[in-house]
Amino acid sequence: MVLDYIKRVDPEVAGLIDAELKRQQTTIELIASENFTSRAVMDACGSVLTNKYAEGKPYKRFYNGCDNIDKTEELAQKRAKKLFNMAHANVQPHSGAQANMAVFMAVLKPGDNVLGMDLSNGGHLSHGSPVNFSGLYFNVKSYGVDENGSLDYDDVLKKAKEHKPKLIICGASNYSKIIDFKRFRQIADEVGAYLLADIAHIAGLIAGGVHPSPAGFAHFVTTTTHKTLRGPRGGIIMCDEEFAQTIDKAVFPGMQGGPLEHIIAGKAVALLEASQPEFKVYAQNIVKNAKALAQGLLDNGMEIVGGMTENHLMTLDLRNTGKTGKDMANVLECVGITANKNTVPNDPRSPFVTSGIRLGAAAATTRGFDEFAMREVAFIISEAIKNSENKEVLEKLREKSLALCKKFPLYETMKEG
Repeated sequence: MVLDYIKRVDPEVAGLIDAELKRQQTTIELIASENFTSRAVMDACGSVLTNKYAEGKPYKRFYNGCDNIDKTEELAQKRAKKLFNMAHANVQPHSGAQANMAVFMAVLKPGDNVLGMDLSNGGHLSHGSPVNFSGLYFNVKSYGVDENGSLDYDDVLKKAKEHKPKLIICGASNYSKIIDFKRFRQIADEVGAYLLADIAHIAGLIAGGVHPSPAGFAHFVTTTTHKTLRGPRGGIIMCDEEFAQTIDKAVFPGMQGGPLEHIIAGKAVALLEASQPEFKVYAQNIVKNAKALAQGLLDNGMEIVGGMTENHLMTLDLRNTGKTGKDMANVLECVGITANKNTVPNDPRSPFVTSGIRLGAAAATTRGFDEFAMREVAFIISEAIKNSENKEVLEKLREKSLALCKKFPLYETMKEG
């Protein structure tokens, strides 16, 4: 990696960055919330825009000298609105959780009723977890999935009628099926609630046309930009025009000060990339690869929550193996595969141990992995779990994963010096 300036000033940090590049190049990334940005996105994020303070909205700043900043942020806004067919976009949130927080601040008061997806069933911390702001300051009730790992929309309606929430949240951090945004809007309308669609995980799939869009159904749409959208780490809020001013005020001065304009520039680049025809092919390949990985796991005797995936991710159910998600995620790292422990529905184990492992195909697809390669990955995962205490087998599996990494190189033009 080109680290000339950092090496001169801080060789210790330069060494850690270079070591991380090597780790990414020599491991298969299956964490569903991670991806690899383009060099163009990284260039934007490392640009001189990091030097500029720009509190406020474009052309309404509290600081002078923001002409170029205003144009850059406005460009990101326009690209987000066009890509997701939404009337208004605020690209300043530092993360998806903060984007959700801004929606809460915009339309709710502390103690208001909210209906969101249960964390252990695939929801997100910011959808009402008791340890998160959403659960600490609001009265959150939860819905979940059935025994097949699918949303039970009749149960969502039942709970909405019972609790009469002011806000209903749909979207998930670990749900492998298509989300019916139209049905959620019908439920929200029936009880007089606002609808927030958190598309953090599926934004790239929506942009690529392989998952239905919440546009026209959700009052508010929030997303991260660093998962399937393949951009920098950050968030975006989109909404109907009638909520634009309220949302903008919730972001600033409600919960943030100066926006990270270098990251917003990276968002703008990523949004442009996601609007290109080749991104549609990429999104299609993500789903194909995820299905190939899932089928490969099933063929090798593994169990998956819901049986099959319809998007980019899946949860490996380890309950029949007697092994834990925590232990097996560590075993997978030993064989060169990075994944994360995750609860399964009605998990008997704690969130710190878990009975499952979440797997995603977006990052591997960015590297160029195809369906055949993903089936080989499925074999490595299955054998590693079955032989988790056999060092000789694990060493051979590490060789297989390393061979795949060499076949599908990552950032190979990033040379030192």
